[in-house]
Amino acid sequence: MKKTIPAVVSVVGLMLLAASLLVHAATPQKENPTASQVVLAQWNEIGRKLIAMAEDFPEDKYELRPVPAQRTFAEQLLHATGSMYYFTDVAQGKTPRYPDDPKRDDLKTKAQVVAFTKKAVADGAAAIKAKGDPGLNEWITDQDTKQRMRIVDLAYEIIEHSGEHYGQLVVYYRVSGLVPPESRPKK
Repeated sequence: MKKTIPAVVSVVGLMLLAASLLVHAATPQKENPTASQVVLAQWNEIGRKLIAMAEDFPEDKYELRPVPAQRTFAEQLLHATGSMYYFTDVAQGKTPRYPDDPKRDDLKTKAQVVAFTKKAVADGAAAIKAKGDPGLNEWITDQDTKQRMRIVDLAYEIIEHSGEHYGQLVVYYRVSGLVPPESRPKK
């Protein structure tokens, strides 16, 4: 009897191991994302946050300046999203279309600013997808600094830049007594 208990335990253990291996083998395994997929995910994430702010912030506060020397909310948002074309255009071998910020006079309504923000994010995402891993590793010369860099490095610079301006836009919410979309409880 004493010898059969360990044997039964061993058999049951082997059966459980075999069952778990079968389940694991039957479960589709996710592959690691490619470098361009990682860049795209980060681009889309900061873009999602900026779009949420553009849509959410009250239109009557679009001209708010936390202090007189600061850009308005709309100008800050246009600066952040307009700079995305510095990546998109350069990645496509073009001269950046906004050497300066997009003009508020050309985008007067909240609806126009929201549409511009969505388009800037979507155009950049499309450029990242079109480039893929090989294209993002191409070398370019930065038109401002004249330094050589890979396109992927420029993408990360713009993602970081957009994130910094996202942080500034949070201040506009706070001085208005509002809670930014990302700080609200998730439903």
